[in-house]
Amino acid sequence: MNVYLRRIKEDDLERIIKWRMDPDITKWMNTDPILTIDIQKEWLKKIDNDNNVEYWMIVVNEQPAGIINLMAIDRSRKESSWGYYIGEKSLRSLKLAMYLEWNLYDYVFDILKLKKLYNEVFSLNEGVIKLHLLCGSKIEKVIKNHVSKNNINYDVTLMSITDTDWRELRPNKNYDFIRFELER
Repeated sequence: MNVYLRRIKEDDLERIIKWRMDPDITKWMNTDPILTIDIQKEWLKKIDNDNNVEYWMIVVNEQPAGIINLMAIDRSRKESSWGYYIGEKSLRSLKLAMYLEWNLYDYVFDILKLKKLYNEVFSLNEGVIKLHLLCGSKIEKVIKNHVSKNNINYDVTLMSITDTDWRELRPNKNYDFIRFELER
């Protein structure tokens, strides 16, 4: 499996619209957006000029597969949140998910020199919670009724990993290196 992460380009926007509006993706996200190419062009311009976020296209065997990102990068507190999704269903695998997560930990703790990485998962998304636990994250707390979407309230599980925890776990993990494109 050949995987790398490159910056998002305008040519990617139609594909991202399709993925992001797919009910199989949005059911696990805080919003169910109605996107247009103009909205996405504005979004791309915004993220390209925002030093507190980083977005990449996940490319598997030369095929765009999904999005991985860092949000709310706080360099003074040395922490960030993150998320990802694989839009191409045929490319989804536990191996890919784990390799992405472990490489993101390396990037956040070794390159950005942050101390903590956290994410939020709908509590009913038990498979992803198990994945994050397997990769080394810990559950900090469950926030009841944290997201309201389509008149339904969802509990959210807040998870995190610290640089210290990752340095302890890393020697026991065997994974392929994934290259991150650094230039915006």
